[in-house]
Amino acid sequence: MGRRSAAPRKGDLREQALLDAAEALLEHTGLEELTVEAIAKGAGISRGSLYFYFGNKHEVLAALVERTLRTIRAEADSTARDATSPPVEVMERAVKGVERVWREHGTVMRAAVDYSALHPVIGAAWNDTVEAFARTMTPVLTRAGIPDESAPDGAAALAHALCWLTERTFYRAARSPGQDFSAATATTVAIWRRVMNS
Repeated sequence: MGRRSAAPRKGDLREQALLDAAEALLEHTGLEELTVEAIAKGAGISRGSLYFYFGNKHEVLAALVERTLRTIRAEADSTARDATSPPVEVMERAVKGVERVWREHGTVMRAAVDYSALHPVIGAAWNDTVEAFARTMTPVLTRAGIPDESAPDGAAALAHALCWLTERTFYRAARSPGQDFSAATATTVAIWRRVMNS
């Protein structure tokens, strides 16, 4: 019986090329101006071939957002597995991981936030990712001494609020002319620390 190659299939490589092209184009143009033709050209394929993979540019954006959000989910999973480091260290590592994703994929992250209300698939993926991160951070807060209860000041409620605060802080940093992600990280970590040390 023959073994199947672990190498990516040609179709998978083309799909990734389309997503890479869309991400590069979003650096210089908004979604409204982004065209299927430009995405296809950037990936080195015909416009007609793009439709084999995606029905329209919104599907391309949804797939691009999902690919980027998988990176955040991987960070969250890594955080969830660390039950031995001090909770503050785990939190700082998690926030720095969020910063790294915003630095590397800020264009996609901004687009995800900007278009989440207009495109339900993007909105659902974005909300699911932030909520997953909140679920991951809940036990970190519990280990820091915050009660694991369903009250408004319990670990789950605070993790939920802090994760959405983190999302908004990095979004605002990404929208600002200087894109000062370091300041966003410092502010976010300071807020998390105050909650964890209260």
